[in-house]
Amino acid sequence: MRKLFSLCRASIGLFALACAAGTVRAETNLVREPETPQEPSASHWSFVPLRAPAVPERRQLRHKKRVRNQIDQFIFKRLQDAKLEPARTADKMTLVRRAHFDLLGLPPSPEETAAFLADTRPGSWNRLLDRLLESRHYGERWGRHWLDVARYADSGGYETDIYYRNAWRYRDYVVDSFNRDKPYHIFVQEQIAGDEIWPDNLDLDPRKVYKVSPEKRRHLEARIGTGFYTLGPRVHESGLDAKRLNYETLIDWADTTASAFMGLTLGCARCHEHKFDPFTQADYFALQAVFAAAREVEIPLWTAMEEADWRQAYPRVIAVERARRAYKLFEASHEGKTLTPEQAKQKQDLLNAIAQSVIALPQRAAGQFAVDYAGLMHQPTARVLGRRHPALIPATHLLIRGELKTPGKLMTPALPAALANTTNTPAALARPFGSRKQLALWLTRPDHPLTARVMVNRIWQWHFGRGIVETSNDFGKMGQPPSHPQLLDWLATHFVADGWKIKNLHRLIMNSAAYRRSSRLAGKRHLLEDPDNRLLWRANRRRLEAEALWDAVHASSGTLNRDFGGPPVVPPLADDEIASLREKWHWTVSADPAQHTRRGIYIMVRRNFKFPMFEVFDTPITSVSCPVRDVTTVAPQALWSLNNNSVIRQATQLAGRVVKEAGREPVKQVQRAWQIVLSRPPSAEESRSALQLLESLAGTSQAELESPPEALKTLPAPQRRALAKLCLALFNLNEFAFVD
Repeated sequence: MRKLFSLCRASIGLFALACAAGTVRAETNLVREPETPQEPSASHWSFVPLRAPAVPERRQLRHKKRVRNQIDQFIFKRLQDAKLEPARTADKMTLVRRAHFDLLGLPPSPEETAAFLADTRPGSWNRLLDRLLESRHYGERWGRHWLDVARYADSGGYETDIYYRNAWRYRDYVVDSFNRDKPYHIFVQEQIAGDEIWPDNLDLDPRKVYKVSPEKRRHLEARIGTGFYTLGPRVHESGLDAKRLNYETLIDWADTTASAFMGLTLGCARCHEHKFDPFTQADYFALQAVFAAAREVEIPLWTAMEEADWRQAYPRVIAVERARRAYKLFEASHEGKTLTPEQAKQKQDLLNAIAQSVIALPQRAAGQFAVDYAGLMHQPTARVLGRRHPALIPATHLLIRGELKTPGKLMTPALPAALANTTNTPAALARPFGSRKQLALWLTRPDHPLTARVMVNRIWQWHFGRGIVETSNDFGKMGQPPSHPQLLDWLATHFVADGWKIKNLHRLIMNSAAYRRSSRLAGKRHLLEDPDNRLLWRANRRRLEAEALWDAVHASSGTLNRDFGGPPVVPPLADDEIASLREKWHWTVSADPAQHTRRGIYIMVRRNFKFPMFEVFDTPITSVSCPVRDVTTVAPQALWSLNNNSVIRQATQLAGRVVKEAGREPVKQVQRAWQIVLSRPPSAEESRSALQLLESLAGTSQAELESPPEALKTLPAPQRRALAKLCLALFNLNEFAFVD
């Protein structure tokens, strides 16, 4: 003990000497204004204004005959410089499955595969792409990608995990935007400032409301786009004060705006100057000030014309309601009694009053909004951004070390200084309203250094499994540099010049030789020189995401409900899964069983409880923007695929589909099962092994199947059990869960 005391005393003495010598600087002012970064990096490649680079000359490429478009000229040039040979082109069966999963998130049917293989005319690939891009399932697939970026969820998270009853309207807005091929710059503008760029027209003169042009109706959709900000994580615990709640909301809005649209980690400048990028705390809190005048509001989903109808009809609706109540009261008081002539007349008068009040409601021509009682009393709403009253707009301060209790100077709305200098930007943003509009218009300028680069990179990533810049939400100095910087800039400038059209970008990418390559090895040297395939000498083999895997299982079994849009679906859970719920009412199963097999994008997304199958297959955390999903390989994935009751039921349904389409002959059943599940016929060895497995399983004692489909009941019990087991085995193949 005495030795320990002496050691401590010696340590204190050394510390005191160090302080006296200046080795350790005493902090005299713990609350101080931050310093300016010493080495600004505004010349970083991603902050340089967008310019179209020169395309490598085709005639100088060794594989010039394999070049299909400009993308290949950039990629073949890099491969040629690295002395790597590209893999061969994939076969048509591989390509049709790849295209279907990439654009729709669904497997091709055997008929669709056969039609593509049989189409030997020039342009068959382009015809396939056109058909897939026109499918409404395209928006579901690519909308789901964007929802990761938008940190979409149907609940607020934290302790209460409060349910957002209208978040799904933003989800449907995203799906519809992709299906309609909405230009990306409009998509961005609507989400950031749809209410300011296209202000609502509910205050128009009702006497002139029928002359409103169709263009002014689009304000409603634009306002739903601002739901991007209302569906983030929210603390609703009662102990949180209003200032803290507002601050946490502004943090979410500023951070998500920077990461989703600019690919920046601007949130790193909240507590101190950004350590690596040229952004200061002032930049961060100036961006928060852009959103200070906004608040979350609930709006009715009707336009100005419908609002005018409502105002005119409301007194008459009240008359309808009064007449209905009077009639109900009369019915209740005379139930089971014989009416006198006077009472019968009174009843008829009440019915006439209802009829007359309904007739008095205003009507419209077919195809337009018609006021009715039910419609007025149950109007849908959406949660979007609106304006605060000017007197209630909170001041935004630069918070020292990001703490509310240490406010610094007052901030006004402004753009990040390092980026504002690279484009033609306003000297000052509007106050108190209009700054979000200016932010949105600045972000979507054709020469903006980040917006087009970031989105083009995301689209490339969702096609190839990896972006040209691997860190899709970090285009700063700590992010990965682009593998093909000139290609990225060429794609971004082409994207902007082409009207920011995403579907045209799909066509460009998917028509390249790079996209159509096989995933097979081109040589052992490639794995040594470029093991991660950054130079794209072959296609990347990718596992299906959780939602796509769910969709593929149900599409293969024939049970997929392809209904479009609407409130989130809540499928049933197993008993052990229910036990993990914090509150049972957090997962109230949808009453209609037909809804339980909807596409994965429509399944409820709770922040405090992930749908178990989705959690096993790496669905993202929704508290922040997700640039890239993790891909793990863990034991619960195999356990789910092999033992989960829902998968077993789908395998049974698949067996029924196979019997219905192929008949009772085992050879044809095997052929059909392979075509449905794997989009190809079985090899001779696979067919022989499958037939042996069917014969072996039919001879073993097994429990009877649960609710087999009618077609499957035509087989003897041992054979139908064997076929269901074979179908379950197909669902467990890597080939089913991966896309080559």
